[in-house]
Amino acid sequence: MRSPSRKSRAKCVWQLHNIKAADYFLQTVACRHGGVVTLSRVELMEEIKVSPDYNWFRSTVPLKRIIVDDDDSKVWSLYDAGPKSIRCPIILLPPVSGTAEVFFQQVLALTGWGYRVISLQYPVYWDLMEFCDGFRKLLDHLQLDKVHLFGASLGGFLAQKFAEYTHKSPRVHSLVLCNSFSDTSIFNQTWTSNSFWLMPAFMLKKIVLGNFAKGPVDPKMADAIDFMVDRLETLNQSELASRLTLNCQNSYVEPHKIKDVAVTIIDVFDQSALSLEAKEEMYKLYPNARRAHLKTGGNFPYLCRSAEVNLYIQIHLRQFHGTRYAAINPAMVSAEELEVQESHLSKNQDSDDEQ
Repeated sequence: MRSPSRKSRAKCVWQLHNIKAADYFLQTVACRHGGVVTLSRVELMEEIKVSPDYNWFRSTVPLKRIIVDDDDSKVWSLYDAGPKSIRCPIILLPPVSGTAEVFFQQVLALTGWGYRVISLQYPVYWDLMEFCDGFRKLLDHLQLDKVHLFGASLGGFLAQKFAEYTHKSPRVHSLVLCNSFSDTSIFNQTWTSNSFWLMPAFMLKKIVLGNFAKGPVDPKMADAIDFMVDRLETLNQSELASRLTLNCQNSYVEPHKIKDVAVTIIDVFDQSALSLEAKEEMYKLYPNARRAHLKTGGNFPYLCRSAEVNLYIQIHLRQFHGTRYAAINPAMVSAEELEVQESHLSKNQDSDDEQ
């Protein structure tokens, strides 16, 4: 049976069938033709996998594996691109279903503008304090004093918790939070968080996939979902169980500990895993944060609306140009922009002195 075209997939209803007890999912797509529903199998991440950008990223940016804990099984996987002379790069943290590859479009665009970008994938950590301690060791290993963090969903929550964890000796200079949250209770899963480690991989994948967009989506969003489903398939049982545990164990962000951190909140107006209440809570938590809204983008705007997301990240990072916390190669900053930035910094300093 012929697979549906890219456009027709935008009008499809995605269904996932668990095959026996194995961790294998058959992705099918139900397409309506004259009132008759037919099912046909589609190849995962077909569009993104064959895109020139993705292949260029995989062929030019090496994947590094780093161990910083006593436990050799805890391996950080990361892509480190851009000028290594930059000591305050932006680090990208993925959602539950993501790997370091999901931010390939941000890595390509931002390094092209002169920024140093690190996209990473975390090892198995079952506790937030354990994660924060491991991440601190990673920054020490990379010889990074302070960093900017971009986090999507769980990645954003972990970024906030790390900023909170290091507030007495700050390691986070700024945050960009994409479709993120500040309190795990919004998922109503705190009572099951201690049992994820017992569940088989196929059940954990089903839980994650339950938050993916259902119903008609545009072609780019369909491609993003395909790609994320494929990334999800690469995660083993312990990786998924530990991420879901971090995502759902009872915890919340204490904003008074990170009140001096510059924040930009990126969210979408269409359907995503976050409720309107969760978004409003983020706005209340960070009343001075810059807000960047996308009309559409679903759960994965960094994939399907990458141009807009990249622009918002660039705008966020521009405020640090000309300072020791710039994530960009100074040679890539125009003299005019640097002059404006220095003038802005001088005004802020005068204002602080007056106070």
